[in-house]
Amino acid sequence: MQAGTPDESIRMDGTPRWSWGGLFRRTRTLIFVVLAFLVGQQLCGPAQTTAARADLLDRLQEDRGSRVIAMIHRQDTVSLFGVPVSSSIGIEDSEAILRAIRLTPPDRPIDLILHTPGGLVLAAEQIALALLERTGKVTVIVPHYAMSGGTLLALTADQIIMDPHAVLGPVDPQIGEMPASSIVKLLGQKSTDRISDEMLVLADVAQKARVQTSAFVTDVLLKHMPKERANTVATALSEGQWTHDFPITVDAARQLGLHVSTKMPPLIYELMDLYPQAGEGRPSVMYVPLRRTAPSGPSAGLPARAQP
Repeated sequence: MQAGTPDESIRMDGTPRWSWGGLFRRTRTLIFVVLAFLVGQQLCGPAQTTAARADLLDRLQEDRGSRVIAMIHRQDTVSLFGVPVSSSIGIEDSEAILRAIRLTPPDRPIDLILHTPGGLVLAAEQIALALLERTGKVTVIVPHYAMSGGTLLALTADQIIMDPHAVLGPVDPQIGEMPASSIVKLLGQKSTDRISDEMLVLADVAQKARVQTSAFVTDVLLKHMPKERANTVATALSEGQWTHDFPITVDAARQLGLHVSTKMPPLIYELMDLYPQAGEGRPSVMYVPLRRTAPSGPSAGLPARAQP
């Protein structure tokens, strides 16, 4: 009888039989192959998505003859294991947008696509100031929502293009997680000896924030409105008349005096499809393509037959 390899034995009929050691090695190799495939998907997937987004932006620029800038904040899947991280307007955004504006000829139109819950006041104001100085037309495009700081950017536009069901929001400042207007209101409801030192400091900051925000919004609106009207709209948007998440619809925005159109370029919806919301386990919303309407009559649903 011939001696077999360390990992196999010989059956009585001469056919080899794999040992547990050989099975383990092959299983381990299969696991490594699967892991390499998954890692490759994680590495290549974002690059392909980024390339598809850049291609759509280029097509939009060609179609509209403008510089197209997209600032879209979603929960995005990052890292190898897909940890969702939500985002908002920050200094990195203002740096990138200001760089794009500097690289754009002064008379070339700018289209800013916004999908954002808002964010840092300083960053939003930096972007707003740069847009106000443009000589070319500025258009802000809102496919779904642009709240808080996003609304502030929309106010700088010569035209706002919104989906018929998209919304803007108030720009009233928030101190921590509390509305500045509500903090200030507290001073009129309680005597100062019943308010903590910390809250008194917050009330002082809140009052300053309200004044600063209202003055800034007024300056922004003077680009399109007379001063009295700009003051009225700025007060409505920044003084806490509504809750911070109050939806300002297309009709409400027009009543405020904003130049709003609902003629959304179809490519915008294609672009938003390339920014899917990161899911956890399963999607919360699903739908399938509509079936084509079947022709009426006795032959409906039957396969076509060749003519003689």
